[in-house]
Parts: sequence; structure tokens; C-alpha cells
Amino acid sequence: MQYSWFNRNLKWIYTLPAVIFVMLMMLFPIIYTVRISFYEWSMSATTPPVWVGLSNYLALFKDERFWHAAGSTFYFTFAALALEVILGIAIALLLSREFRGKNLVKTVFLLPMVATPVAMGLVWMLIYEPTIGVANMLLKTFGLEPLLWLASPNQVIPSLVIVDVWEWTPMIALIIMAGLATLPTDPYEAADVDGASTWRKFVSITLPLLRPTIIVAAMLRLIDVLKTFDIIYATTQGGPNFASETLNLYGYVLGFQYFKLGMASSLLVIFFALVMGLTLFMIWMRKRMEGATS
Repeated sequence: MQYSWFNRNLKWIYTLPAVIFVMLMMLFPIIYTVRISFYEWSMSATTPPVWVGLSNYLALFKDERFWHAAGSTFYFTFAALALEVILGIAIALLLSREFRGKNLVKTVFLLPMVATPVAMGLVWMLIYEPTIGVANMLLKTFGLEPLLWLASPNQVIPSLVIVDVWEWTPMIALIIMAGLATLPTDPYEAADVDGASTWRKFVSITLPLLRPTIIVAAMLRLIDVLKTFDIIYATTQGGPNFASETLNLYGYVLGFQYFKLGMASSLLVIFFALVMGLTLFMIWMRKRMEGATS
């Protein structure tokens, strides 16, 4: 009797320890961060945490630097995401065709995605260097005025967007290419019979069928772009004059430079709720797209 019960529940018995471990690794930091967000604590061993209720949240909502960081986060996120999705679709369509040296082009194209972000950030710092950087040399070659790139408050976010687009567009393209490989051929054969142009086939067939795949790619990238820390910290550390400081970076500064653990935790709770809300919205959009195409 006991052996048969063990046999029937074998899949649960062997996977349960791993599930419990993963759940604890995920839930404990979240619960602890939420708890600390209601305290004022400087991470001192001699000064215990002091309960302040919602004061940390209220202080954040009154903090101009918090709202500036939120604006920079949305600016960077949606600019990078829009460009990566558009370029990813275009590159996926190009690489899905047969041409000479296709495998070599794919390999070279995927190299930025596997590079270390901090190392790439340091490389792009040299590229953007105002006096000897390659970026300004190229501008001078075309007769254009050199830019300050990372040193200008107005140019720093677009400059960082270029770095993110260069590094992560291959991921979007890779997902779109996988979606293109699963598309049925019947609609294209019918369109060829009707004499439809390439653009018409893309707009009326390819794009509608690819929408669920595009939503998945955009959702994965959205979560990652929102949490971007390494490239920004390696290149600007939030400067100049906090122009490139995002919520993730501001949370780090509050916690590990100003030692305001309570405010940092409350910011991270708000940030977590924001990421979860946008993720759920993208999942809802995907389900709606799948329902429309089915």
C-alpha cells in the first residue's frame, strides 16, 4: 500500500524539495523587503530598526529625485523597448531569408548579447569619449558637430538607449525568428495566387500571426529593461546631475550610499509593484491577441 502511494506520487516527492527551495529563495527577500519598508534603519548593529509605518512611502512621494528617477526609468525603458522591437522584427525578417554567409552573420549578430554588460559599458564609455571617442570621430567624418554623449543631461539617456539597443536587439530578433519558423505556409500561398505584394503579406499575414510572439519578446525585454542597472552604473552612475538615474539605481544609492534601508526598501516595493503591473498587462494583451487570432 505504502509502495503504491509512493509510486503514484513520485513526481511530487522528488520535485517538492526543489520547489520549496525556489519558493523560499523568492518569497523571503520579497517579504523581508516589504517588512523593512515600514522601518527606519541605517543598517547599524547598535541602532535597531524603528517602526515608522508609511512614512518612508510618503517621503518618497514627496521626493523630487524619486519622481525624476521614475521619469528617467520610463523614458529609457520605452525608448529602448520600442527600438529593439522594431529593429528586432526587421532583422529577424532579414535573417530568415536564405543568403550566402547567413550562419556567419547570425553568429556575429548574437555576440553583443553574450558580452558582459559592465565590460560593454566601459567600452562604450571609450566610444562616447568627447575628444578621442570613435562616435565623435564618425560625426566629424560626416561633417557633423561632435556631441557630449554621456556628459550632457539631454543626450545621456538617448546615448544609453543606443547601448541597450545594440546589446539586446539580438534577443528580440532571436525570438521573432523562432516565431517566423512556426508560421503556416497556406496563407502565403493564397496571397501569392491573389498577387499580393511583399508589404501586403507582411501587414496582413506575418504581423497578425506574429503578434503573440512579439508580445512575449516585448514582455521579456520590458522586465529586463526596467531593471537595467549594470550598464548605467558602469557608464554614468546616474549622472550627470542625476539625469540618467533610474529607480533601480536610486534604490541602490539610498540603501548602500545613504544607508536609508527603509526608504530603499519602500522604493523597491513600489518598483516591484510597477514591474508586476506592467507584466500582468502584457500577459493580458498576449491572451487577447491569441483570442483574436484563434
